[in-house]
Amino acid sequence: MSIKDKVASTAMVGLGLRREMLTEFCQLTPPQIEFFEVAPENWMTLGGKYGRQFKQLTEQHPFFCHGLSLSIGSPAPLDTDFVQNIKRFLDLHHIEVYSEHLSYCSGTGHMYDLMPIPFTDEAVIHTAQRIKQVEDILERPFILENVSFYAAPGAQMTEQAFVNAVLAEADCKLLLDVNNIYVNSINHQYDAHKFLASMPTERIAYLHIAGHYQEDIDLMVDTHGADIIDPVWTLLQSCYEIHGVRPTLLERDFNIPPTEILLGEINQIHAYQQHANDALKVRKA
Repeated sequence: MSIKDKVASTAMVGLGLRREMLTEFCQLTPPQIEFFEVAPENWMTLGGKYGRQFKQLTEQHPFFCHGLSLSIGSPAPLDTDFVQNIKRFLDLHHIEVYSEHLSYCSGTGHMYDLMPIPFTDEAVIHTAQRIKQVEDILERPFILENVSFYAAPGAQMTEQAFVNAVLAEADCKLLLDVNNIYVNSINHQYDAHKFLASMPTERIAYLHIAGHYQEDIDLMVDTHGADIIDPVWTLLQSCYEIHGVRPTLLERDFNIPPTEILLGEINQIHAYQQHANDALKVRKA
C-alpha cells in the first residue's frame, strides 16, 4: 500500500514523533505505528544526522503536521513569512495533513503558550478569515483542533457553540482531541459525551488521544505526559460509535516510556477501531 493510500484509510493509528525516537524507528518502526505526527516548528531547521533520519522516515511512512505557533486567533497580523516556511517544509516532505490549535500564542510578542480565544461572534469571523488566508498560502486544507482551556475571558457563547461556529464560518476540518473534551468537561462542568456528539461528523479529519495530570478533584491539566485513563478510553469508543472510525494519534510528549509500553496503548486503539468497524458491518448486514 502506498503512503497516499495509507493516509486515505480511516483505521490508522499513529504516534507523535520525538527526536529521541529517531534512531530506533529508522532501524525498525513497529507495524502497529501507521503514521507519525510532528510539530513542524521543531523540525524545520534540523540538519545533520537528525535531518537525514527525519527525511528517511518521511520517505517511508505517512506524516501529519500539527503546529504550535501559528497563533490563528491572534489580534496581530498573520505571520505570512512563517506560513510560507511551513509550506516549504510540507512540500519538501510531501506532507498533506496540517492542523493547528484553536487558540493564540502571540500579540505584540510570543507567549510560548496556547491561550483561549474569547468565545465571541467577532472572534469567530476573525479566526475564520485567518484560516482561509493560511489555506491560500499552504494550498492545503486547514484542520483545526479543539483545545483544553482553563478560563474563558469575555465569553458570549459556550465552547461547543464557538468551535462549531468557527468550523462552519471557515468551512474547515476538525482535529478532534478526545482528551481535551474530557479535561474541559471536568474543569468546566459539562457533559463530555454530549459535547462529543455535537461535533460535526463530516468535518472530523482525525483524532488525538492522550493522558493528563489530575491537579485536584475538579482540575485536570492537559500534559500528554501520562497513561490514558479509563474515562478517556470510553470517550474514544463513543467517538467511533457516533462519528465512525478516524485516524487516531497517540500523543506522549514527556515521561515517555519504552516503545513496547507505548505499543500497549497503540494496540488498544487498534482494538477499539476494529470493534467499531465490526459493529458497523453487523449493522449494515
